Amino acid sequence: MITTNEQKILAATTAIDSLIKEGKIFSGMKIGLGTGSTAMPAVKRLAERIADGTLKDIKAVSTSFQTTLACEELGIPVFTLNDKAIAGQLDLTVDGADEIGPENTLVKGGGAALLREKITAYSSREYTIVADESKAVGSHGTKFPLPVEIIADARVRVIRELEKLGASCTVREGVRKAGPVITDNGNMIVDCVWEKPVDPVVLEDKIDAITGVVEVGFFTKLRPVAFIAHADGSVEVKK
Repeated sequence: MITTNEQKILAATTAIDSLIKEGKIFSGMKIGLGTGSTAMPAVKRLAERIADGTLKDIKAVSTSFQTTLACEELGIPVFTLNDKAIAGQLDLTVDGADEIGPENTLVKGGGAALLREKITAYSSREYTIVADESKAVGSHGTKFPLPVEIIADARVRVIRELEKLGASCTVREGVRKAGPVITDNGNMIVDCVWEKPVDPVVLEDKIDAITGVVEVGFFTKLRPVAFIAHADGSVEVKK
């Protein structure tokens, strides 16, 4: 049996190597790189395959300061979606997730990078998620809190509208920081939970439509291929 951290590394390594073997990661491609404890091993594995000569001329788009710093340390060239070399379109994004539903719907944003993660994912032709087995769930809404990035000045109004949708809301507080979490974009995070499971497809649109909401952590518009590692050392490829 392997630990959760070992599962994350196994899922990430298996995903990168499998995608290279299948021709879905190739030299010269434009790739989005996610944020968090499972995405980081994928970034590291990608760097190793660049270093060993398997991949060349990779152009990466980062979803957070954390990922940008990792790419700089590992020698992966980082661009923005607006750079001419990227032109607003990616071949593939590889990221982690906080929850993976039965239909490969996702909850993301535990690391407060959901806005950039969604921009990157939804700008990609293909989408891959890497995760340990604890991230696979039967439904959304009742366990891992759904992150909603909001404009601070709209906090009271947005929370009122989220409560109308049945959510119990909490402004996310910083760790080793006084006050709320502030995202890379200068916004606040409200975490939402429900008493009963919710439909992520419906709520992604409803929450995004609330004035003052910047982005919601439901990802349902582009369903990924998920590489899920299990404690027995196996890796499930969930399409």
